[in-house]
Amino acid sequence: MPRRPLDIAVPDLTGKRFVLTGGSDGMGLVIAARLAAAGAELILPVRNPRKGEAALAAIRERAPKATVSLRALDLSSLESVAALGETLTGEGDPIHAFIGNAGIMHPPERQTTKDGFELQFGTNHLGHAALIGHLLPLLRAGAARVTLQISIAANQGAVNWDDPNWERSYDSMGAYSHSKIAYGLFGLELDRRSKAAGWGITANLSHPGVAPTSLLDVRPEIGRTRAVRFRGLITLLSRIGVLGTVASAGLPALMAATAPGDQGGTFFGPSGLRGLGGPPAEQRLYSRLRSREDAARMWDLTQRLTRVPFPTD
Repeated sequence: MPRRPLDIAVPDLTGKRFVLTGGSDGMGLVIAARLAAAGAELILPVRNPRKGEAALAAIRERAPKATVSLRALDLSSLESVAALGETLTGEGDPIHAFIGNAGIMHPPERQTTKDGFELQFGTNHLGHAALIGHLLPLLRAGAARVTLQISIAANQGAVNWDDPNWERSYDSMGAYSHSKIAYGLFGLELDRRSKAAGWGITANLSHPGVAPTSLLDVRPEIGRTRAVRFRGLITLLSRIGVLGTVASAGLPALMAATAPGDQGGTFFGPSGLRGLGGPPAEQRLYSRLRSREDAARMWDLTQRLTRVPFPTD
C-alpha cells in the first residue's frame, strides 16, 4: 500500500520576498513550488538557465498566479556571488527570507572553485556565506529569517581546521561533512551575532534526511559520470518507507523557513529513525555544531577566506 504523503501547513506568504538557492530541481523545486503557492515573491538564483526556465514552468503549472523570477548565480565563483548581491541590492527590495539549499556532494576527485577553494567547501559553505554577507542590508531591512540546509553528514567527520581546502590529503566524503559542519556553525553564529547586535535577522538550520534526490545522480559538472554507488539502495529504502522521498526531504527546510515565532538557532529535520526520514520536527543539534568557540572561529575564517566583511556593530 502506498504511503500517505507527509505534509505541513505553510502560512500565507503574500508580500514576503524569498530568495532560494538550489530551487531548480529535486527537493529545492518542491520548496520553491510550495513557497510560490503560498503567495511569496520568489527569487530563484540559478547556474543553469535552461534548468531555471524549466523550474519556472513547473512552478507556474502548480501555482498559476506565482510571482517567481530567475537571477544568475554560480556559488563556486565569488565574483558571481558578488554580482548577484549587487543586482538584488540595486533592486532595493527588502528580503524577508533566505533559504540556502543549493549544494554539491562527492566529486570523484579533488576539484577547486574559481577562487581556488575545495569545491564542496567553496560551494556549499563559502559561496552561501558570502552571498548572505552581500545581502545583509536587505536581510536586515526585511527582518529576515535565514535557513541554511545542512546534511546528516554534519553528524560525522569534523572541520579540517588545519587544512580547510583539503590540499594535503583529500577525502571526498570527509570534505563534504566538513563543508556542512562549517555551514551549520556559520548559521548558528549568524543568529547569535544578529541577536547581540540587533540586526533583526534570525537564522536556523535544516537537514533533509536521506532521500533519492538529484544530489546522488550523474553530475557531469563535477565530473561524476555515474550515480553514487548507494543510489539504488536509497531508492529502494525510500519506496518501502525507511527513508524519505524527494517531496518529504524539502519539508524540514520549508518548516524552518515559515514556522511562526522566533525560530532562530533551531534545527529542523525528519523525526523518524535516526533522522533518516519521517515528518519534519525540531531536532537536537548535532554534537559537532554545539561549540560556540568553533562557531566564532568559523565566522572569522569565513570572512578571511571570502573577504566579505560582516558589520561589527
